[in-house]
Amino acid sequence: MIRKRLLPLFLMAASAGLFCITAKAQTAKSTMNWDNEPKTWKQDGASLLETVPAGTDYWRTTHYGFIRDNGPFHYESRGGNFEAKVKISGRYHELYHQAGLMIRIDDRNWIKTGIEFVNGHQNVSAVVTRGYSDWSVLPRTDSPASIWMRLQRFNDTVQISYSLDGAKWLMIRLAYFPANVPVKIGMVTAAPGKESFDVRFDEFNVKDLTTAPKED
Repeated sequence: MIRKRLLPLFLMAASAGLFCITAKAQTAKSTMNWDNEPKTWKQDGASLLETVPAGTDYWRTTHYGFIRDNGPFHYESRGGNFEAKVKISGRYHELYHQAGLMIRIDDRNWIKTGIEFVNGHQNVSAVVTRGYSDWSVLPRTDSPASIWMRLQRFNDTVQISYSLDGAKWLMIRLAYFPANVPVKIGMVTAAPGKESFDVRFDEFNVKDLTTAPKED
């Protein structure tokens, strides 16, 4: 299926260098779908490049009193136990710019995890939502050019880990999530403020898990 929308020229920096995307028709990939598809994106082999629109977020009620459910989400549908991984490189610059992984049943049951830009730094973040959202943050001060995120679903548990090199993993969250329910799993972004930003996802991969993951 050929997407009719033409992409404008835009530039995006990431760890491997400067990427230039020119206007041309795009071919949609097989099993991936969009919720809240952004106007500007490109699938380039194993990479997804995207301009995240302003005024987007995922959150339910807690502390702030509002519900937001409109961030770009590029996903596949999946059942059973699995592991999802992706490398993320973003040009975060405004408060709460974010990019990462999401597992989702519906608007009341989901988990998102990745980088969230807070106080001028990239923080590793996880939001678990079961009717109401909670938020946990692992502060960092180095703001790496790229980060790897891993989400492992096994029975009624989701284990979240991150890596700076794609090899050594550190667990940041172990959370309950309903078992034996089909889900959406994929790459999620949000820019809750007034400014958009560019992000690149590389080597998104989902594979089956046959045994419970080890705690990192």
